Amino acid sequence: MKKIGLIFPGQGSQQVGMGKDLFDRFSVAREVFREANESLGYDIASLCFQGPEEDLQLTANTQPAILTTAIAALRVMQAETPIIPVAAAGHSLGEYGALVASGGLRFADAVRLVNLRGKFMQEAVPVGTGAMAAILGLSPAEVEDLCQEARQGEVLSPANFNSPGQIVIAGHSRAVNRAVEIVTKKAGKKAVLLPVSAPFHCALMKPAAERLDRELAKLPLMDLHYPVLSNAVADYYPANHQIRDLLVQQVDHAVRWEECMQKMIGAGVNLFLEVGPGKVLSGLLRRINREVKVANVEDGQSWEKARELLAGD
Repeated sequence: MKKIGLIFPGQGSQQVGMGKDLFDRFSVAREVFREANESLGYDIASLCFQGPEEDLQLTANTQPAILTTAIAALRVMQAETPIIPVAAAGHSLGEYGALVASGGLRFADAVRLVNLRGKFMQEAVPVGTGAMAAILGLSPAEVEDLCQEARQGEVLSPANFNSPGQIVIAGHSRAVNRAVEIVTKKAGKKAVLLPVSAPFHCALMKPAAERLDRELAKLPLMDLHYPVLSNAVADYYPANHQIRDLLVQQVDHAVRWEECMQKMIGAGVNLFLEVGPGKVLSGLLRRINREVKVANVEDGQSWEKARELLAGD
């Protein structure tokens, strides 16, 4: 028996042209982009389909663009096949997609909110002050020790626990560079600086969290139709009134993605659908557990393949 889990990608999945095939082929997808345009007050569809790429890469644009594409894909799936997930989760920004899917947030509110979230996160730290790096081949405990060694009075901490052997760190640029230098001297280990515009999911994001809190206070929060996992605590939202607190906490706390996926697998999920642009989460999931099936849905062709999986034994 198939037990389906929905997972929604975060920043890093964006590319010019995302969502266009869905828009061209499905009226429900066009309606999602129309709703996003109205909520944002600008043409997110044009930005997704035509760029320019440098504008799409701005986090204030990237976040609503990815969310809109993901919800367009979700609406296509829902219109064509009855899907009742066991649970949903999203990586960082993707958590908003999971909450929209489960009914906790209205899409129009969520897309406007992530536009502000992107602005707040970018403005929290002057450009060049912070950095992020992927650390490959170290355990969580070893990465914690690495951060402690390289910190030297600055901010440096794990930001994304993505999969076994892949953990991202974030903090002040000099501290991140010190950590990278330490890792490169270890045999068989690797550290890669990431091309990001800000050091996400660390204490430097505290000002962004505080600003987001004030915006979330203005929004209605609804009951969840099915469980959603919080990145910050790697557990299910206990009730809809916790949505605000956990989304605020998520901004300056680590994304505990591997634990979230293990939680869903423990709940019996054996078919994961990555809803939105890219296949990053599908790749991470295969590193976490090779037994479960996973498919991405980002355009018409990928949806046809996913639908075959849903229909099969």
